[in-house]
Amino acid sequence: MPSKSSEPRAARYAVLLRGVNVGGINVKMPDLRRVLEAAGLADVRTVLASGNALVTSDLPPARLRPEVETALREAFGYEAWVQVLPLERIAAIVAGYPFDTDETTHHPYVMFCADDAALAEVSALAAEIDPDVEKVRPGEGVIYWEAPKGSSTDTTFAKLTSRARYKSVLTTRNLRTLRKLL
Repeated sequence: MPSKSSEPRAARYAVLLRGVNVGGINVKMPDLRRVLEAAGLADVRTVLASGNALVTSDLPPARLRPEVETALREAFGYEAWVQVLPLERIAAIVAGYPFDTDETTHHPYVMFCADDAALAEVSALAAEIDPDVEKVRPGEGVIYWEAPKGSSTDTTFAKLTSRARYKSVLTTRNLRTLRKLL
């Protein structure tokens, strides 16, 4: 019978930074890579210039998240918030995207939420949107959202979810970006 190891097993994660390279918070991807490596993460690779990194760690996401946030705050001097998800979870989220989006006219998005109460609130906000303009559907730990191109920050749902109370727990990624993480 094989023995069980008490050693944690390394896993591959996506680290999604919230609010970088917009609104005056500039983080260069080579600098991000150096900070994550200095924080003890392995196989660090940044994806695009919008605050996405792939890392390997022995820590579970619940422990990795505050460590990454602390490292970013110390290195870059801003109030950093991140989402940390196993790559298998990202793959399942991408596969579960519920809308047949015409990406020439609409943006397919996934909103990640680190707080169950906030996720429930954001899910309830879907009742306030015009489904002829945008679509919203709650998923497991995420919100799927489709918005017309050129109006992603102007739609009802975008305005409702940009409230200050969601800033530390909610981040959004385009489905194309998530595909690049895989």
